[in-house]
Amino acid sequence: MISIRRGAIAATAIVLASTLAACSTGAAEESGPVAFDGSHVSADRFAEAVATDGVVVIDVRTPEEFAQGHLPDAVNIDVSGSAFDSEVATLDPEGDYAVYCRSGNRSRAAIDQMAADGVEGTVGLEGGIGAWGGEVVTG
Repeated sequence: MISIRRGAIAATAIVLASTLAACSTGAAEESGPVAFDGSHVSADRFAEAVATDGVVVIDVRTPEEFAQGHLPDAVNIDVSGSAFDSEVATLDPEGDYAVYCRSGNRSRAAIDQMAADGVEGTVGLEGGIGAWGGEVVTG
């Protein structure tokens, strides 16, 4: 009976240790400068990206959605618009871009297309503008 308890305690300790290790790995990914590697990040990390000098914020929603509310200083390049590729072609391929949409789906498509067009320094907002807790402007 005692050996079974010891075994259960040892197994619990192993599970807890691996859980804590996984948590600390996730925390490490959230530290340091934001990587403009095409990934989507939390609203807090996206805010850090937006605050980085030289970063261009791109809203890939429709002009109507953009007018209803967007991040300050964001540029609207509608991923579903016929001019998307030509507008992306005007971007500096060496630049860093913070890309968002309504929920995160269109920004993923936009980031993929931007990378295909040679613009790889991107980061997306997980959950889109709905997850954004910062300032939003209209017009």
